[in-house]
Amino acid sequence: MGFIRGEAREQVSLFPATLDELIPEDHACRVIEAFMNRLEMARLGFVRSEPAETGRPGYDPRDLLKLYLYGYMQQVRSSRRLEAECTRNVEVMWLLGRLRPDYKSIAEFRRMHLARHRPAPSIPKLRRLAKVFRRLHRKTCSEERRTNPMSPSSPHRSAARTDELTPNRDSVRRQALVAAAIL
Repeated sequence: MGFIRGEAREQVSLFPATLDELIPEDHACRVIEAFMNRLEMARLGFVRSEPAETGRPGYDPRDLLKLYLYGYMQQVRSSRRLEAECTRNVEVMWLLGRLRPDYKSIAEFRRMHLARHRPAPSIPKLRRLAKVFRRLHRKTCSEERRTNPMSPSSPHRSAARTDELTPNRDSVRRQALVAAAIL
């Protein structure tokens, strides 16, 4: 009897055909996506929220903010580690549409939006935005555990860490609406 062997790397597979099939409907990445779709980046004061007419196109601030929020939730703070996550983590590939910003672009985005000397008071601080998002995510997941003890995020079902909680579809929409309303 031999060992269990994996598929050959050259083998073509039909399952799953898309990144969307790899990410469950109630995954935290979908919460981030729904949250970002509700934000008005220009109104919130994000720099370069409108594409320039000339020059090389830059990254959409929404995409870099998605990456930042994902890193905050997964406790990945380093720009170089976030860059590595873009090439090896399927969740980040789904979230960014397979974009791979380099560490300099990530660090520049963070530097531009974490500056304490910003002249406009309406510009949100990334840390504040991430804390609001995480607080809402945890609250939604704890409500789900209370109402449905056999949910995937329930401690009776699995010993999931608190940062890996996943809300259901309705709570994803509700959480995104509440978070966007706060801002």
